[in-house]
Amino acid sequence: MKKTLLLLFSFITVGAVAQSTDESAIKQIFDKELVDGKSYPWLEYLTTRVGSRLTGSPGAAAGVEWSRHELENVADSVWLQPVMVPHWLRGQQEVGRILNTKKSGPIDVNVCALGNSVGTGPGGVTGVILEVKNFDDLKKLGEKNIKGKIIFFNRPMDPTKVDAFEAYGGAVDQRAFGASEAAKFGAVGVVVRSMGLNQEDYPHTGALRYTPNVPKIPAIAISTKHAERLSKLIKEEKEVQFYFETHCEMLPDAPSFNVIGEIKGYEYPDEIIVVGGHLDSWDLAQGAHDDGAGCVQAMEVLRLFKIMGIKPKRTIRAVMFMNEENGLRGGLEYAKQAELKKEKHIAAIESDRGGFAPRGFSMSATEAVKTKVKSWKPLLEPYGLTDFNQESGGADIGPLAPQGVAVFEYLPDSQRYFDYHHTPEDTIDKVSKRELELGAASMTALVYLIDKYGF
Repeated sequence: MKKTLLLLFSFITVGAVAQSTDESAIKQIFDKELVDGKSYPWLEYLTTRVGSRLTGSPGAAAGVEWSRHELENVADSVWLQPVMVPHWLRGQQEVGRILNTKKSGPIDVNVCALGNSVGTGPGGVTGVILEVKNFDDLKKLGEKNIKGKIIFFNRPMDPTKVDAFEAYGGAVDQRAFGASEAAKFGAVGVVVRSMGLNQEDYPHTGALRYTPNVPKIPAIAISTKHAERLSKLIKEEKEVQFYFETHCEMLPDAPSFNVIGEIKGYEYPDEIIVVGGHLDSWDLAQGAHDDGAGCVQAMEVLRLFKIMGIKPKRTIRAVMFMNEENGLRGGLEYAKQAELKKEKHIAAIESDRGGFAPRGFSMSATEAVKTKVKSWKPLLEPYGLTDFNQESGGADIGPLAPQGVAVFEYLPDSQRYFDYHHTPEDTIDKVSKRELELGAASMTALVYLIDKYGF
């Protein structure tokens, strides 16, 4: 009996010491980042000196060189992983106009081409515009009513969804697939309500996907404020004529790179923990929240390990993925090479939801892994990390999941993200230095725990 009690007491004591050590280490990580963080000055340089970074552009190439150079200061080794990426050009002139209103004459509206769209050319596209909410509405109208007309997809993001990403997921299919779905019925162009929750003057771009063997028709986004105005006019005047003009084009694929830096593990060097964000951004803005923030947070994980003298058991790798926005080529290539090289990734963590205040991590993993991570909640809750219940992982690390890798996504507060997402408003002044640093420390803390205890 005494022996049993002594063993039990020993286990309790060891557990208490381990928890105390972890609490201290995580506090030191947050303290170091909040006092001496580099994530914000890195982001400031990337957004204001490098600027927008659409794949195939000079900005994307400059982003590759900048991140390679900075990683060389914090990683044991750095390399570039070649990947061929789409090269889409927006062109200079984008026009949207309601033509035949009875009350006020022609009305210019704020629009932008959707990424990967074909252009209209100098003649533009003119036609009667029909409002629909979803793809079922197209089927009800049929080819006889749609052929030769412009389709206006006007399904708002659901404001009752507290998680803004859930609202986005419920509306984004019209942007992604609307052009091809409308083209099946003979439409000549598509106008899509911007993916935003507020009434805004500026449009949101974003990628569309053309369906093979379906005619490619031009597609634009219209600002939410002007979408409301257009919808009202269609209801009042029925046969509303709309004109839009774009000059975008898709060029042949261009060479680019994922940028990779790592700190080698001393005990299990073949076990890899990946942290990452995507280096590319849309051409309309600086790409501060999407996803410069995620890139600098991933880089900061390596820097904090380095400057704090934390020697990882496992290899910690930071990846700046290329081409998340309009092709996912970087994430797919990284997973392909990992499989070819038979690399053993045990976890991958992505930050691609903006540089806002911490809320938690989503997980796509086995129940055993989820249980283990949730056991660390008492260590992470003091820093705002309370949500570990969402089932998902990031887009760029998603291709690793079929290889048995546990994938996680950093979850910051979601309420303001879609005010800026894919718009000219996604600039450094919209990022809180403190919130960005809290996110970097949050990712570092999770990596610290995974590295120390494994799965």
